[in-house]
Amino acid sequence: MSIGQMTKHRQLGLTDSQALEMYTYMLKARMFDERCFLLQRSGKIAFHVSGIGQETAQVAAAFALSREEDYFLPYYRDYGFVLSVGMTLKELMLSVFAKAEDPNSGGRQMPGHFSHKKLNIVTGSSPVTTQVPHAVGFALAAKMKRKNFVAFTTFGDGSSNQGDFHEGCNFAGVHKLPVIFMCENNQYAISIPLHKQVGGSIAERAHGYGFPGVKVDGRDALEVYRVVKEARERALRGEGPTLIEAVMYRISPHSTSDNDLLYRTSEEVEENRAKDGLPRFKQYLIDCGLWSETQDAELAAAIKRELVEATNYADDAPFPAPEDTLKHVYAEQREG
Repeated sequence: MSIGQMTKHRQLGLTDSQALEMYTYMLKARMFDERCFLLQRSGKIAFHVSGIGQETAQVAAAFALSREEDYFLPYYRDYGFVLSVGMTLKELMLSVFAKAEDPNSGGRQMPGHFSHKKLNIVTGSSPVTTQVPHAVGFALAAKMKRKNFVAFTTFGDGSSNQGDFHEGCNFAGVHKLPVIFMCENNQYAISIPLHKQVGGSIAERAHGYGFPGVKVDGRDALEVYRVVKEARERALRGEGPTLIEAVMYRISPHSTSDNDLLYRTSEEVEENRAKDGLPRFKQYLIDCGLWSETQDAELAAAIKRELVEATNYADDAPFPAPEDTLKHVYAEQREG
């Protein structure tokens, strides 16, 4: 690796500590994901949707945005993203255990339906791709109110074929809105491989709506950071939206209800595991002289302790009360 390649994060405006923080969130998301599989298999939680293999792009994108100003509309695999913008492992565990303290929905939604008002994470719903037109609505508000923020939304390659995606892109293109669309192309729409669900390029669809589309290696953290940062700067200059297609691979099954070997081979999975962005970024940090295997083991041990504490807390926390079933569903009636 050349000197220039070893300092790429600095050239992009990231400090050494920020690069290390990025890796910390990637590893934290990965270990959370792996623990949830164990919890589901042991009967502790009912269901888990995985994002293993997608953390690199999620965390890199989060670091290219403003946690104080921007609004985030993630999709259900974005553990790395929501952790990076401020959610805690305890909060995520409360969600998967469906407990009353869960900040996303009070334990009433499925895991991965992120929502956190203080962190500008806008609530999501089960129908895929509905977050795209919602993000466009936030961007429209920014333009109408002359506010200096960007709306950022993510979705899968399967979602790019839904009407909400095309309607959102068209409206955003017509009005030149400050929104960033990031497709986490993990090669599968549940069990349907990319070549059976997408004709042509997802990124190139943006040109039909009048704004740039960028295809990037989603396993390369610094390249994802660069293109998201450029898209944000472009949006704030009033030049409109950007569609980013981050190409990656979903290493894990679609969910704990899925047998992925019914539609793909173990050889394919292992081939892509070898290209995983997490160890790739770890090696980059080691090559830069910023990280070591000893530090990595210490970090993993610290995250494990945090996970155990979060798991125990969520396991012991109370479930929502039956009388709270309709809480926040209907507006409260006011006298007079």
